[in-house]
Amino acid sequence: MSRPEQIGAGVPIAAPAVLGGRSNPFLLIPITLFFLLLGFDALRAPMLITSAGIGSAIIVATPLVLATYALMAVAIAGRGTVDLSVGPLISFINVTMIQLHSAGMLNNPFAVIGYTVFIGALYQFLFALIVIFVRVQPIIVSLSGYLAMSGINLVILPRPGGTAPDWMASWGLGTTIFSPVLLILLLASLAWILFTQTAFYTHLRLMGSDERAAYTSGVPIYLVRIGAHLISGCYAGLASICFTALISSGDPSQGATYTLVAVTALVLGGASLAGGRGGVFGSFLGAVNLYLITYGLATFNFGAVQSFVTSLAYGTILVLSLLLTLLIPFIQRHVRNFSPLLYFVALSVVVLGVILHAGYDYGTVAPAGQVLAGHPLPPIDPAQLYVGPLETAAPNAAEAALRSFAAPIVWGLLLLIVLAVFLRVAITQSSRRSIAPGVAVVVAATVLFGAFMMRHPDGSRPATPAVQEGSK
Repeated sequence: MSRPEQIGAGVPIAAPAVLGGRSNPFLLIPITLFFLLLGFDALRAPMLITSAGIGSAIIVATPLVLATYALMAVAIAGRGTVDLSVGPLISFINVTMIQLHSAGMLNNPFAVIGYTVFIGALYQFLFALIVIFVRVQPIIVSLSGYLAMSGINLVILPRPGGTAPDWMASWGLGTTIFSPVLLILLLASLAWILFTQTAFYTHLRLMGSDERAAYTSGVPIYLVRIGAHLISGCYAGLASICFTALISSGDPSQGATYTLVAVTALVLGGASLAGGRGGVFGSFLGAVNLYLITYGLATFNFGAVQSFVTSLAYGTILVLSLLLTLLIPFIQRHVRNFSPLLYFVALSVVVLGVILHAGYDYGTVAPAGQVLAGHPLPPIDPAQLYVGPLETAAPNAAEAALRSFAAPIVWGLLLLIVLAVFLRVAITQSSRRSIAPGVAVVVAATVLFGAFMMRHPDGSRPATPAVQEGSK
């Protein structure tokens, strides 16, 4: 972590690497892991890249994503604040909401949302008061809350049961992409992005990086810490709503599993448990990566040890990710203007090709050895069968039409990547004259490529004139 730099009237701020600006190398690992897992899962189970598959992924992953947001808010504040009670808190809100609904008190959607957010914020407010004024270490308070909440939940609801409100029952179906759960996720992520543009967020990250420097600079650290806990409680309340929609009932113990999983997702997302670093994009990718791990392992049959294999995979990938973070200083020395967005776009093009390959090439292939009753397999055309080891069969009409349709899209995406890389280099190296030859080469290549595409819009080679039979 870089030392604070003195700017202006002696106000210390953290270095860009700590604040996580546009050049944030800590996002390199979660982005790479996300596309590796997505490509692997798409090949193992192409059903993931469908409307129902994406809808199911949104329903299952959203509670974990929001729980990770709740952890991130207090982790940025520093002092090693990792709220281990976030999982039991989600279960507490879940079981109390189910019990109050059964008593006829919570039926309105606005009342349910207001109740969950209020209870989450109230708990975190008490958490912050104990840490600030009683001066107890945050890890002790969070562990005590974990144990207390776990017991209280079993007293309120000894076993899973109850029913969610009728209007919430359809939220957890996961048959379509667009659902109220997706709306909650988008609004929560947008609210965090807007929050990062405020001065309060700057004070929060400064306090997490160096609380003493923030105090001497006039930052109201007590109010900032209380505000961070209130934000964490609001996101815990939203996570409990999505968790209730997922299971459509009350469960006093299932939410406790979100604690360690959310901490793992937070670390995988590039956040620092010491404070001062964390972002919504990285936390989102960390939570989604854990879902993709679970989804990919579900395609294998490990029998009775399925859950143990999943936990082993979580731990292994977490350790490997932490070891790979040792390469971050090397990356910072050699890649000074790393763009997470550009890296994300470049990998998305590659994985898009894998997804299209899995969806179109394997979607109509029957399993090996399976012959449908009454529908014998047609004979194979010799032109499609007898080909050399490095030859490919001639495409049929459907394949040729698909290639003609996909060729402009592929070329357009490649052109966008080239232009994005070019603009990135041109902007960062604009003060150097050595960039002039590169500008000329890229502009000339773009003009030639545009002329070629206008001449042959389908991306095919110009047709050669047929040689007349009998001509010498």
